[in-house]
Amino acid sequence: MSVAKLGRSQIAAWLPVRPPKAHKGSFGRVLVIAGSREMCGAGFLCAKSALRAGAGLVFWALPKTQQSAFAAALPEVITWPLAETASGEIAATAWKQLLEYAVRFQPTVTIIGCGMGKSPLLKRLLAQWPTPVVLDADALNMLAAERKLIWPSARPSIITPHAAEMARLLDTVPADTEEERQEQICRAVEYTGGSALLKGPQTLVAARDEKKRLIVWKNATGNVALAKGGSGDVLAGLIGGFWAQMGSDKKTALRAACCGAYVHGLAGDILAKTHTAYGVLATDLIQAVPQALKQILNK
Repeated sequence: MSVAKLGRSQIAAWLPVRPPKAHKGSFGRVLVIAGSREMCGAGFLCAKSALRAGAGLVFWALPKTQQSAFAAALPEVITWPLAETASGEIAATAWKQLLEYAVRFQPTVTIIGCGMGKSPLLKRLLAQWPTPVVLDADALNMLAAERKLIWPSARPSIITPHAAEMARLLDTVPADTEEERQEQICRAVEYTGGSALLKGPQTLVAARDEKKRLIVWKNATGNVALAKGGSGDVLAGLIGGFWAQMGSDKKTALRAACCGAYVHGLAGDILAKTHTAYGVLATDLIQAVPQALKQILNK
């Protein structure tokens, strides 16, 4: 295992290229499956962040009773209303609807889990959803609960747990030291066969490269202003948005996760100077993404 510091020049080299003659179809299609009656804002933050990262098209599959309000609040996103349970979570019967939408719109990457609660659809999504996936929040909790789940090893994936979610996933306790954090993220890579991101001070991103070597990157951006509800939803959206533009395969998963972590942290650093470490909201982070990207790209 090698551990390297993630800096501006590396991210500038990895960010997706934006050819002047490209069109929206050139920059990938992100599907966000997220939200419930109690936590639909998580899907809003995730979907909007994917757009800010540069994805050409973003779709959001959400409970049908929430669709009209959020379609009006986020007109740039194509919303898919899905069947829901009595408690307002996406229902298991939504599977057929989702597949029909997917055949029609052909998403290149799917973000699953933000604000989904205990949706009975989650288990099937984890086991059978055909596109590359970014898994966050409740998708990770379901993965931890269903240890006998048959995971499609050939499917490219990125998981994005915080310390407690990582501990549940590995059936252990949250890491206290940097050495423990590195050990846990390496175990997570082996567990899923994809890329893993462990949130926290100096966020870690890890995967195996083409030669099967385990690579760990330590992020150099971010501060305690990011320790607030919704911040992780923004991060998941950024990762999915970048990955969609990179081709959404196993080779580019690590780069997409690194770009998302660095840009997310830099947006927090920029905002902390004016908003303090107390006053930064998740919606502020989304607004600051273009400024962060400009700072990275300016030589």
